[in-house]
Amino acid sequence: MSASLHSPPYSALSSASALQDRKLKFAVPSARPAFSFKSRILLPLIRASTGFSSSLDTGLSTELDSVSSYSEIVPDTVIFDDFERFPPTAATVSSSLILGICSLPDTTFRGAVDTALSDRDCYGLESADARMSCFVNKALVNVGGDLAKLVPGRVSTEVDARLAYDTHGIIRKVHDLLKLYNEIEVPPERLLFKIPATWQGIEASRVLESEGIQTHLTFVYSFCQAAAASQAGASVIQIFVGRLRDWARNHTGDPEIEAALKRGEDPGLALVTKTYNYIHKYGHKTKLMAAAIRNKQDVFNVLGVDYVITPLKILQALKESVTPPDEKYSLVKRLSPQSAAAYNFSEEENVYTIFSSFQLVKWDQYSFATAMGPAAVELLTAGMESYVNQAKRVEELFAKIWPPPNV
Repeated sequence: MSASLHSPPYSALSSASALQDRKLKFAVPSARPAFSFKSRILLPLIRASTGFSSSLDTGLSTELDSVSSYSEIVPDTVIFDDFERFPPTAATVSSSLILGICSLPDTTFRGAVDTALSDRDCYGLESADARMSCFVNKALVNVGGDLAKLVPGRVSTEVDARLAYDTHGIIRKVHDLLKLYNEIEVPPERLLFKIPATWQGIEASRVLESEGIQTHLTFVYSFCQAAAASQAGASVIQIFVGRLRDWARNHTGDPEIEAALKRGEDPGLALVTKTYNYIHKYGHKTKLMAAAIRNKQDVFNVLGVDYVITPLKILQALKESVTPPDEKYSLVKRLSPQSAAAYNFSEEENVYTIFSSFQLVKWDQYSFATAMGPAAVELLTAGMESYVNQAKRVEELFAKIWPPPNV
C-alpha cells in the first residue's frame, strides 16, 4: 500500500468489494495514449516471480510474472482456503472478517475474539453501548494483532462506517484503536485505518495523517473524492473499477461517467488513470489501489498503478498463461510518472489559470458536494450501508455469545 508495505510480487490486502460478497477476506514501458484500452497480447520477458509461479523450473514466464513487475498484485484471498496457495503479506481486519471467524469456532483467530469478550475493562463499563463498543474494538485489534504476527506488511483496520459523516468521531475511533494496538505492541507504521471517502472521512484522514497515522480511504468513485483524498495526504485510496462500469451499464446522468464514455473510455479505468496522473503530476504521497477487477484485461489496463486487487480466478488465469522465452511479447505499462507529467488537466479537472500560471483547485466541502455525481453518491452510500449492516451483525452476535462460557 505505500513504500512500507512489503512487495514480493503478491500481497493480500482485502478489497472492500470482496468483503461485501465473501467471508474471511485478506486483503491489500512504452508511451501510449492515456486512455487506450484495446486488448493486446502480452509477451513477458520478465523473470519468474518468487513464491507462486510454476515457471521457475521450466525457464518459462507467465503473464502473472509480467504484470507483477509493473504493479503489486494483491490476491483477493480467502484466509483459510487460500492461505498456503497465495500467502498474504498484508491484511485487513473488518466486521466481515469477525463474522467469518465466529462462524468457524476452530479457527486460529477465534481465541482473539473470545479474549476480547472476556476483557475486564469492557466488562466493567456501565453503559451497554460503551461495553459493546469496547468489545468490538478489542476484537478488531486482537485479530489485527494476530494478523500482524503472520504478515510482514501492514494491517488495515476498518473504522465503523456509522461514523462516516462525523470527522471527530472517526478521529476518536482511530485514536482508541491505535491505543489498543499500542497496548499489544503493534507499532503504528504497521497499521492503516480504513475510512469511507466522505468529505468528513477525508478531513479526518487529513488530521490523522498530520499526526503520523496512516489512513486508507475506500469507496472512491469520483475524481473529486480522489483529488481531495490526495490533497489530504491519505496513504492509500481505493477505486472500484468494476462497480463504476456496472453502474454505467444500468444508469445515465452522471457527467463524469458520460464524459468518459463519449471519449470511448471505460469509466472505472478512466478514473484510475486520471487519479494516478493527478497524484504523480502534482507530487502527492498517496498510493493508488485498483479494486473490483473483473477480468485480465482490467489488470493489463491499470499496469503501473501501485496495487491491483485481483480475484483468485483471474490470478490463476494469469498464472496459467505460460509463454515460451523465444516468443516476444509487448507488455504495456500504461501508468507511469512520465505519462503523468505529460497529462494535461482541464479547468474542470481541478486546475485553473491565474496570469498564465496553473494553480491547483483546493477542494472544500461545498465544491466537493457539488462535484459528486449520482454514481459516486449511490455507490458510496451502498458501500457504507453494507459495512454498517456487517457492524450491526457483529454486535448482535456478540450480544448473543457474551459472556463466553469460561467467564
